[in-house]
Amino acid sequence: MQDQFTSREVVALTGITPRQLQWWDERGILVPARQGHRRLYSLEDLTEVAVICELRGKGFSLQRVRKVIRFLERELGKRLAETIRETSSHHLLTDGENLYLETSARQIVDILKNSRQPILAICLSDTVKHVRAVIRSGKKSSQSAAARRSSPKRRKKAS
Repeated sequence: MQDQFTSREVVALTGITPRQLQWWDERGILVPARQGHRRLYSLEDLTEVAVICELRGKGFSLQRVRKVIRFLERELGKRLAETIRETSSHHLLTDGENLYLETSARQIVDILKNSRQPILAICLSDTVKHVRAVIRSGKKSSQSAAARRSSPKRRKKAS
């Protein structure tokens, strides 16, 4: 599996804009490695981009997203993509005030039962697995796109 991605590849894989990536870098939300003027993103960075996109899609402010990412780093002891394996199950739950990182269905049910307000749940494991699947399929689709570009174009005949 590919281990470094350019900004252009991250944009293609996640659907965010280049400006969003640049802004997140400027604000310290997600700081990629650099090679000259190029930003290079690791698999861990790409996973965090996917989680950030999911949180933003659920209405989280960037300030709240930053808190979630820091919380996950503290709770897991390492980065998200390094922790989550094919068989693991990690869920992030929040009631707007508190964050919970749970790994068992029983813990999730207990939090939901005891909550006095609505809970938002995001399956981090599914997000990580999805990123890995997109990377695998993205490599194949980019190769087939290159093959299409190199083959002569066929024109439709006007009838």
